[in-house]
Amino acid sequence: MFDWQNLEQVCMQCTKCGLCETRNNVVFGVGLREADVMFIGEGPGEQEDLKGEPFVGPAGKLLDDMMSIIDLNRKNSYIANIVKCRPPRNRDPLETEQDACIDYLRNQVALIKPKIIVCLGRIAAMRLIRPDFRITREHGTWTERNGIWITAIYHPSALLRDVTKRPETFDDLLSIREKIRETGAKV
Repeated sequence: MFDWQNLEQVCMQCTKCGLCETRNNVVFGVGLREADVMFIGEGPGEQEDLKGEPFVGPAGKLLDDMMSIIDLNRKNSYIANIVKCRPPRNRDPLETEQDACIDYLRNQVALIKPKIIVCLGRIAAMRLIRPDFRITREHGTWTERNGIWITAIYHPSALLRDVTKRPETFDDLLSIREKIRETGAKV
């Protein structure tokens, strides 16, 4: 187990998979390092790769808006990704890339000790909840693992492409707000 400084330093110099060859920046994570609520996406996109921060493009703006509905923001929660480097052309991260990167995320979770994890999209849900997770059928459902409540919602990019999913996501956000109350999570 690392401390924050060592974990970030090792992650920033990572060459465990081919994504290191095309990255501009490692996208480590952002937010409160003692957050009770953690959001986890699949991997950085172009804007995130350029800036070195998760969810800063149009999907990031939507995520900020979604978080604000339930009194969360980048200062009272933590945002990270399964993989820390951008897959080419924003393709889904390969299983080998996820495997190479997952220990960084596991260490982040161990250091943060969140009460709630929100998976953003199917890739994160399939990695963190279970491999056959179906986002269209199971979004908004809760699983408890090692004392942490985990749910998945549609990825903000999916909501930009298909606005018909937004009412369901609003209901999922209300469910997250209720779980925050139930667990006594700080916001």
